[in-house]
Amino acid sequence: MSIESLRRAMSSRFLVALLALAFWPGSAATQEIAAATPSNAHMKRHGGWDCDRGFRKAGQVCSSIEVPANAYLDSFGRDWECDRAFEKDQGRCVAIEVPAHGYLRSRRGDWECDRGYRKDGRSCVAVVIPDNAYLENSGNRWECERGFRVHGNSCARVEIPAEGYLKASGDDWACNRTYQKRDQSCISVEVPLNGFLDASGHAWDCERGFKVGRTSCEALPVPSNAHLAYSGNSWSCDPGYKRDGEACNRERR
Repeated sequence: MSIESLRRAMSSRFLVALLALAFWPGSAATQEIAAATPSNAHMKRHGGWDCDRGFRKAGQVCSSIEVPANAYLDSFGRDWECDRAFEKDQGRCVAIEVPAHGYLRSRRGDWECDRGYRKDGRSCVAVVIPDNAYLENSGNRWECERGFRVHGNSCARVEIPAEGYLKASGDDWACNRTYQKRDQSCISVEVPLNGFLDASGHAWDCERGFKVGRTSCEALPVPSNAHLAYSGNSWSCDPGYKRDGEACNRERR
């Protein structure tokens, strides 16, 4: 190590030692900082000061936090919160008004009605359950039993016609296969000649080579140089021909 490097290292160590002595407990520098720290405060690790728990800064002093009745000092010690069942109101804690048949849901003052009751303004009123109904899972409204549907404030029976059945929802009906719904009845699906019952079972379609008419399956005229399309209910021109109205003409080269 050079003499200059050794001199710089010794100077740095000397400076550190001087600072340590300056801030040693009981030293003049420490006493000066402590004297500048107000009552009910403490020195922070990296300099400056902060108020003790239960006090807050007010300029250069620490003032006491006044905790009202039915309240407690928060986890930081810098403010207060109301006890459960109380809420802040102009610097005090007032009781949350929970109506009869109600209960407190959270500290925010939210409340809900007991099962079998529903909110009506600031009150809980009983849920009136009509005949053929039951209280739903939420507990504050009703639903009709299977086979009934809502009709105003009551449950009306679902009237199922002949060849009909109750749907999975329980509040409506549908027709059996080979029947279709018309008004409040199920009528038989009349499948015409060259037709068949479609996948739904409630309507018909035409066989390949026929097209759907109003009440029948009409033969599909296929012009020369054409063939039935994949669907079987329309036609396309053969390769080398293009459609021109209802005919297929050779493409010009």
